[in-house]
Amino acid sequence: MSGSETPIGNSIPLLTPYKLGNFNLSHRIVLAPLTRQRSYNSIPQPHAILYYSQRTTNGGLLIAEASEISDTAKGYQDMPGIYTKEQVEAWKPIVDAVHAKGGIFFCQIWHGGRVSNSVFQPNGQAPISCTDKPLTPQILTNGVDVAQYTPPRRLRTDEIPGIVNDFRLAARNAIEAGFDGVEIHGANGYIIDQFLKDQVNDRTDQYGGSLENRCRFALEIVEAVVNEIGADKVGIRLSPFADYMESGDSNPNALGLYLVQSLNKYGILYCHVIEPRMKLQDEIAECSDSLAPMRKAFKGTFIAAGGYTREDGNKAIAENRADLIAYGRLFLANPDLPRRFELKAPLNKYNRETFYISDPVLGYTDYSFLETA
Repeated sequence: MSGSETPIGNSIPLLTPYKLGNFNLSHRIVLAPLTRQRSYNSIPQPHAILYYSQRTTNGGLLIAEASEISDTAKGYQDMPGIYTKEQVEAWKPIVDAVHAKGGIFFCQIWHGGRVSNSVFQPNGQAPISCTDKPLTPQILTNGVDVAQYTPPRRLRTDEIPGIVNDFRLAARNAIEAGFDGVEIHGANGYIIDQFLKDQVNDRTDQYGGSLENRCRFALEIVEAVVNEIGADKVGIRLSPFADYMESGDSNPNALGLYLVQSLNKYGILYCHVIEPRMKLQDEIAECSDSLAPMRKAFKGTFIAAGGYTREDGNKAIAENRADLIAYGRLFLANPDLPRRFELKAPLNKYNRETFYISDPVLGYTDYSFLETA
């Protein structure tokens, strides 16, 4: 053993290497996809180069913020898109900066569905969803602003393949922009989650009713994206236990298990799942449910997310409950999070009030690093 190596008994599980398909990760701490609302007019901005490169380590996995797949996908102000030539070109220097530091970068591709307002929609039309059930106004995660949602329009059966195709094209664009792969956003109450959950999906066609029918849309998207860019470049994010944006399910255990068993057929790279304890965004609740059945059933890499600290992240890896752990708010406020975890260093506190402001620096690239000394 060389002098620089740590005896295995003292090793930190989160800081052990991991082989993610064709990628060699140097540690298991993932930058979770975080909406930051600083992509003016849906165009990724030069300030994102610094933001992402600050959070890049050699051999670290980063998942970019949710990126719109089409002009109907927008749910919030200043989200980035990945559906126009201009957006693809704007992503390239950001991706290049992450790669220059040895990072692995995936683009999360997203459609808000009914989590939108007609002011964000082309020609002021209603947002689209699996349903026409409206969403009540929601207090945003900054705890201050209240978002108002326009009642959605239920997609016709013959329109659904067009949305599937938008995901496919967005995946192709992400690869053209230089990303290493894509994460399909199937969580958090957005369009895929709306189809999945029986408290939202009230359809009577082949996309509604039974568990198989409600999962059809998600699996058609996975199949289309896999066929376009290859299964080794595809992940998906799921939140079967959550009730974000009034998207709950009466049997989340059955939903989660059916989904991962179905995903195995496509051989995708990873499944990224939000812990059952995060029933509501930003609130950790006592919960008897566990991701263990999904973890056991899924054949690819399993990423867990939701309220993790250094300690319980290490525990989850050590006990083989996940392969990788995604960190959101802690990584947002601590650009050198893996280093801080390694040194057991104190963490910067995040400021919720600056999560979604449009300032290109404040609450974005101005969080401090540990002294390099």
